[in-house]
Amino acid sequence: MKVLTIKAPKKLNTTVQLPASKSISNRALIIYALSGGSTLPENLSDCDDTEVIIEALRHMPETINIKAAGTAMRFMTAYLSVMRGTHTLTGTERMQHRPIGILVDALRHLGADISYVKETGFPPLRITGKTLSGGLLEVPGNISSQYISALLMIGPVLKNGLELKLTGDIISRPYIDLTLWTMREFGAKAEWTAADTITVKATPYLSREYFIENDWSAASYWYEMVALSEEPETEVRLTGLMDGSKQGDSVVRYIFSLLGVKTVFESKKAGIPQTVTIKKSGRCVPRLDYDFVNSPDLAQTIVVTCCLKGIPFHFKGLSTLKIKETDRIQALITEMRKLGYVLNDIDGRELVWDGSRCEPAPAATTQTDGSETAPIDTYEDHRMALAFAPIAMRQPISINAPEVVTKSYPHFWEDLQKAQFTVYNPES
Repeated sequence: MKVLTIKAPKKLNTTVQLPASKSISNRALIIYALSGGSTLPENLSDCDDTEVIIEALRHMPETINIKAAGTAMRFMTAYLSVMRGTHTLTGTERMQHRPIGILVDALRHLGADISYVKETGFPPLRITGKTLSGGLLEVPGNISSQYISALLMIGPVLKNGLELKLTGDIISRPYIDLTLWTMREFGAKAEWTAADTITVKATPYLSREYFIENDWSAASYWYEMVALSEEPETEVRLTGLMDGSKQGDSVVRYIFSLLGVKTVFESKKAGIPQTVTIKKSGRCVPRLDYDFVNSPDLAQTIVVTCCLKGIPFHFKGLSTLKIKETDRIQALITEMRKLGYVLNDIDGRELVWDGSRCEPAPAATTQTDGSETAPIDTYEDHRMALAFAPIAMRQPISINAPEVVTKSYPHFWEDLQKAQFTVYNPES
């Protein structure tokens, strides 16, 4: 297994060319394909999740392997349901154990021809595309927003459009709003018509040129580094971000304002990509209580930050973390214990840290890389590597299987090196 050790520079002052937004790229690609467009959106993310969608749309083979890309699995399931042809949609071993039954049931209700190749409720899927009537559809509001987004994006090509009613609590609403916003950018008529209902008219998408902003999720790891820095002059400049962004994870600027990081936009004009400067503010809350129901992908970053800064927390809205690339709640508990922090979960939906500590797991005696604790395991989850690497601001840290970052931020390790971090394989 490959391992990387990361050591921070004495002073962090750098400009980072962030990757394009994975969330917008994946939505724009599906919509572009449904529009019959001939020009790919500009500034597409070069992450694994986006690359597998590009490859699938470009070649449309009989068997489409989306590897570990959960977004691609969900979006392509809906897309293939309305496109002529028969395809098998599959992925990694872990992907074949990630549930997709709710989406399949919803599409079947609309008339889709989908069957399970192996285990009921899980990929691989055999999909024969055809024209679907659409109409009224009810789904639980507390399912993954990617299911909901997948259904919404095919709405304009359904014969009768789509009236989607979300029952119960609605989670990850910003991701749903991001989908609707991207759809409208391509001419769709899609909007909330009630507190629990979204109506999508049967109005075809328009083919157009489209430029994608950079990724607020990727920005979160640099916010974490600034928060963990003990140097008051720390400053990081992040390119291509928008004030007023529709990305759900743009809330990171607010959360980190509570953790000692100030955000300054280059321009006061909202809606244009610009450089954002983040720096120390010197003001931190003594305790953080936060509901991540609308931004669960930030949870790992904030958990690590709070622990290393000694800020007790109670985080809610984490139920979807158990069905991500790994069970992120259990992974956080396990890996933070290696570092000497004792976290507790409540019903698999909440994480609590009251300040309790334990003895850190020591680095192997044969290890001479300067890290003080055992390497962090990443569980085939990009956000484990990305969220734990900034610990280097406090102590050298080693990361197992660091290549997982290609799923969302392929150039992360190179960006660290450009910022004068030492990044190396201690075994080589």
